[in-house]
Amino acid sequence: MAILHVRNVPDDLYERIRDLADEESRSLTAEVVHLLEQGLQAHERRRQAAAIVERIRANKRTMSGSARWRDAARLLREDRSR
Repeated sequence: MAILHVRNVPDDLYERIRDLADEESRSLTAEVVHLLEQGLQAHERRRQAAAIVERIRANKRTMSGSARWRDAARLLREDRSR
């Protein structure tokens, strides 16, 4: 397993992590690893969400000029007039 040394951690941040480790019954090292894992997972979820949004936007741009899509209000008016 790799070793990671972190220097110049602000005192208040260190205390918060230490307190959280105590609350979660983890060692300080285990808590830092856990927090790093959570942070990376959250980052990956944001990247995936951004990619999904971009695909949706690309599909919308592709489909906006398509004749297959008709105005919903116009379709409702046509249906009501029957």
